[in-house]
Amino acid sequence: MPETATRPDLPAAQDGAAGTAPAPVLDTVLDTVAAVLGPDHVIRSDGGAAGPLPAEANVSAFAARPLHGVLRPGSTEDVRLVVRAFDAHGGTRAGLPGLHAVSTGRNWGLGSKEPAAGPVVRLELDRLDAVRALDTDAGYAVVEPGVTQAALAARLAGTDRMLNVTASSGHTSLVGNLVDRGVGLRRQRTEDLLGLEAVLPDGRLVRTGWWPGTTAGAAANPYGLGPSTLHLFTQSPLAVVTAAVVRLLPRPEAQRVVRLSFGRERLSEAVDLIHRWRAGNVVSGVVKIYDTASTATYGGERGHGYLAHLCVDATAGTLDALVGALVEEARATGLFDRITAGEEPAADDTVSKVVQAAYAGSVEFNEDMLASATGTRADLVDTEGNGWLFFLPLIPFTGTDTSRALALLDTVHAETGIRPGATVNALDADVIDLVVSFPFDRTTQAEAAHRALDRAYALFADSGWAPYRLDAAHGGWGRTHAPDAADAELVRDIATLVDPRRTLAPGRYL
Repeated sequence: MPETATRPDLPAAQDGAAGTAPAPVLDTVLDTVAAVLGPDHVIRSDGGAAGPLPAEANVSAFAARPLHGVLRPGSTEDVRLVVRAFDAHGGTRAGLPGLHAVSTGRNWGLGSKEPAAGPVVRLELDRLDAVRALDTDAGYAVVEPGVTQAALAARLAGTDRMLNVTASSGHTSLVGNLVDRGVGLRRQRTEDLLGLEAVLPDGRLVRTGWWPGTTAGAAANPYGLGPSTLHLFTQSPLAVVTAAVVRLLPRPEAQRVVRLSFGRERLSEAVDLIHRWRAGNVVSGVVKIYDTASTATYGGERGHGYLAHLCVDATAGTLDALVGALVEEARATGLFDRITAGEEPAADDTVSKVVQAAYAGSVEFNEDMLASATGTRADLVDTEGNGWLFFLPLIPFTGTDTSRALALLDTVHAETGIRPGATVNALDADVIDLVVSFPFDRTTQAEAAHRALDRAYALFADSGWAPYRLDAAHGGWGRTHAPDAADAELVRDIATLVDPRRTLAPGRYL
């Protein structure tokens, strides 16, 4: 099945746009933009602005939305000019395509560069790649959307601060993942967010949250005084984010990773025990538990069913005692087939190498795991290799709930033939981010993989478990499943106030 035509149930085009743009007006806007950005940074159809560009492939085989141009600004002022030009000509209310901003575009498994609805003109922000400020004493960095997690992690090597990195490619955008509320190996990345710089739909520039330099030596306070607008721009199409202030974590004095393997029949008991350790702060950061399918996808050690990774941080003088006590307690339970503490992962155990390094703020091995999952490197993921979809629900951190969730994935497998992989990411003592991946063959399994994704949404919703991030094909899910109608109406009112001409394209969440 063609990669760009797997889903007939696309979101409707935004108000005032029926899939084609008024050629003279769009041509005028793009001419204005090209005069500033330069023609090399404006891509438009050979047949003029009225025609969409050729459909692009994406690793998830989501259907392509009509794309009427690609703009690549090189500065915040460039972004302001682009947004003002579209807004001054009436935005989508006047029939123009909406502006759809991406950072590096590597939102793999959730849509890559694809918007929730079209038509759009894509605003690619990877040329904004400056680390504007870096202060390891105060513990923050100011970064633009084109700054990758590998670039910032490298800048922090050898310092007493580290970045809360994810297990994804080092070539992914730090800002892009942060504003979509991604999860690192230490915690959810929203906890790393101190401030945002954003271009509003009318071209105004705002800075919200905490920014350095306002008061010498001031402690970082992202909430400020009074109502906070900081998270108005996370998971939001209400502005184009051009920079973020990111909190940097203290680098642990000493650290060790304990790995525990166990079978499915012991899942519930093992999760409950690990919950005890996490609740008691015996272990640090995000506890990760890979199941057999996810281990096979990402290139982990085979044959051990479930493999849990527990990070222990301590001082140099207390680490051995803490790890020793944890290992002794784990052995006494008889739950685990294998226990290792501090041993270097086997050469072919990519998962353990990635996790161990990432707990320490390094993405040294992340590209190996990406290659195992997709069969190719970062710049080719969307055009070559294996298919990849993600479903990201939050569930309670209990053995019973974890077992129930994995049983639902067994149902998905039985109904569709697609075997989901599941990674338990225990964010704290109460909540698990369950990363469900659907690897598939693009040429033969795309339709079945999307059926599997749809079933996962339905089955987990029936159990009362909602996703915390959405993919490009489920952009309306949050609106139809809003927990409070009045709150949803308030958000719509704010959106109308901030973007009355709907200059920015609708997002997956609004």
